[in-house]
Amino acid sequence: MLSTEAMLPHVETGRNDLSELITMLGADQDRLRRELVTNGALLLRGFAVDDIPAFESVVRAMSGEPMTYNERSSPRHAIKGNVYTSTDYPADEEIFLHNESSYQAAWPRLLYFYCAREPSAQGATPLADVRRVFQAIHPDVRAEFERRGWMLRRNYRPNVGIPWPEAYGTQVPSEVDTYCAGRGIGTEWIADDHLRTTAVRRPSYTHPDTGEHVWFNHITFFHISTHDEEVREGLLAMFGEEGLPINTYYGDGGRIPNDVMAHLRDCYRSESRRFDWQQGDVLVVDNMMTAHAREPYEGPRRIAVAMCEAHTSDYLKAAD
Repeated sequence: MLSTEAMLPHVETGRNDLSELITMLGADQDRLRRELVTNGALLLRGFAVDDIPAFESVVRAMSGEPMTYNERSSPRHAIKGNVYTSTDYPADEEIFLHNESSYQAAWPRLLYFYCAREPSAQGATPLADVRRVFQAIHPDVRAEFERRGWMLRRNYRPNVGIPWPEAYGTQVPSEVDTYCAGRGIGTEWIADDHLRTTAVRRPSYTHPDTGEHVWFNHITFFHISTHDEEVREGLLAMFGEEGLPINTYYGDGGRIPNDVMAHLRDCYRSESRRFDWQQGDVLVVDNMMTAHAREPYEGPRRIAVAMCEAHTSDYLKAAD
């Protein structure tokens, strides 16, 4: 049962002392983990996290070594080791609510965001409790996805989005095939430089700590209808539906009706909560409990991200 007292995010404030935070993350870890389970995200503010090495020390104090970003779907680059930029999209674009890597066979349980420089206007990282999103979705819509699953189809081509060698970290097609086969991803080589992949996943899971139902997927985020009209029409005119760089379907390949997609977007937005970044903030997100997004922004916004504590899906059951 969801607590009516849950805050998103829960805020922990400090006295401008990084060592205080590192000590708290060690000595008070159990309490902080309980706050994460209850609230879905922690905002650590006022602890003098002044640079990327300090951010790395915070991440390691709570979660150990960060994960490598694999099966890339959005442009970002490494800042230092496995600390990355947040998605490198133009400042005037919204990034819709989503749970990191929910289309993969394994994903990070925790996400760490670090504000190296706050924007001058907007630029928040809105959050949404996907337990509540699950409850907000009409039961008939949920049941249809539970019955059919959902499918992600991607087309990798040169100069369109992320090329397959960058997404999979190899120039060898057979190595891509092997990697994908072990993770429930179908591969089809349309040409040497054109790879099409399909993956069928579950739309929801039970949270591993609480047993609560969570709406955990990229159905809405990757669907063509979530783009604004101009972008949507341009992509369809250029590639056709079959050739879109990325799109989602029911798990059997059937189209998802536009009214269903509109309903899903409304459910996410109804649960969206925001806060304004301050330089030095660290946000810890339970990735299976909380979706995140990005507002358009003005000014030199710099947010770094680290992904931690890999969780492996029972993805093979989705194809049964």
